[in-house]
Amino acid sequence: MAEAKGPRRTFFAGRFSATGFAATGGRVRLRTLTYLRWMAVAGQSGTLLLVYFAFGYPLPILYCAAAILTSAALNTVLALRYPVSHRLTNREATFYLAFDVAQLAALLYLTGGIQNPFALMFLAPVVIAATILNLSNTIILAFFAFAAVSVIGIWHRPLPWPQTDVLALPPLYQAGIWAALVLGIGFTSVYAWRIASESARMSAGLSATQLALSRERRLASIGALATAAAHELGTPLGTIAVVARELERVLPENSPEIEDARLLREQAERCRAIIAGLAHPGAELLGGVARLPLGALLEDLAHNHRGEVVDVAVRVSGGPGEEPQVWRVPELLHGLGNILENAADFARERVTVEGRWDAGSLYVAVDDDGPGFAPEIFEALGEPYVTSRPGHRAPGETEMVPEAAIDGHEGMGLGFFIAKVLLEQSGGLVKATNPPGGGARVAVSWARGVIDGEVPPASEVQ
Repeated sequence: MAEAKGPRRTFFAGRFSATGFAATGGRVRLRTLTYLRWMAVAGQSGTLLLVYFAFGYPLPILYCAAAILTSAALNTVLALRYPVSHRLTNREATFYLAFDVAQLAALLYLTGGIQNPFALMFLAPVVIAATILNLSNTIILAFFAFAAVSVIGIWHRPLPWPQTDVLALPPLYQAGIWAALVLGIGFTSVYAWRIASESARMSAGLSATQLALSRERRLASIGALATAAAHELGTPLGTIAVVARELERVLPENSPEIEDARLLREQAERCRAIIAGLAHPGAELLGGVARLPLGALLEDLAHNHRGEVVDVAVRVSGGPGEEPQVWRVPELLHGLGNILENAADFARERVTVEGRWDAGSLYVAVDDDGPGFAPEIFEALGEPYVTSRPGHRAPGETEMVPEAAIDGHEGMGLGFFIAKVLLEQSGGLVKATNPPGGGARVAVSWARGVIDGEVPPASEVQ
């Protein structure tokens, strides 16, 4: 009996480099931040001039102008030092955004502190950080913004106001403004980081899916090319073999040319044998047979996963009518192949592949007698980077997926995501469960005519 395995992990997607977006940064260009800072400089300058000259409110105009000019000077220095295509690391982006928070705090200190309605602008640098930085740097910048809000909430110059009027906000109201700013910064930073993280993970997962599908389509093209080449070369090679055989027959036995004719015939026959193999490629070359009966397709997929430890059984049943002829499209082959391989990896002794059909639907289920899906990740199955394999990255840390990694066995939680996306793109509905009797089951169903119709299913990973 096979040795029992640990808690079931989710599907593999391949080997990954140790460096990802979240670890190294590089997700935003310096020019993007400088453009935003120029916009802030223009807005701050316009507001300052309007309040001081148009409304006539008393302001420490020189100190405020100095704070604004500091931002303009930083932009000028960065433009001279770095090329426009320079990408910021996490540390650099955190530093520059912290400068923006400090510059805004200085302006607000001079103009009323958190009583100034423009204190709401503290949200901008933190939200930008949450969309481009990893979690630790986002937290650092958020706490820096908390500190700045707290400092100018206590120590600040008077709010500019007409000298004939008096504005004195109650301390409780000022405390409410401080609490609203702190909670707003915290909520918006977490919310923006979460959304950006989900978007980055989904983008990386879809990139891996596109790589896997591209590989399958290249294999299909190779198979079709091999079949076409075999068809085109078979006739001339047959002619060469016939001519060589005729030369052998007419040449004298002791003739020096008979050995050359015999060698020519043997080599021509060898070439014909090679081309005959190309004309009927194996399962890894998809161009050999465009359609197969459902049972034959499942047997073809299961063949590579049968071993001394794990037995893979295929059962097909259904009716009415004949067994469906299923298109061997890359989406279907790669998706079901991923599911089968995962089941074989974590089964103790047996994997069962069941195919059924009726008048309205076609159904494929893969069951294994392994430990089943881990409860802590079961609800998140189908999302990218959901795995319990050793060495996996945290959900918020995304990576680009090298093309050579798609076939690996060191999972990063992309395999089921890839399989699910590809099978859904082929028109299927995917469902994963832990059956009451133990093990795990992944079932896929299609409406009749989707993968067994007159034309292959047309799909494209978006």
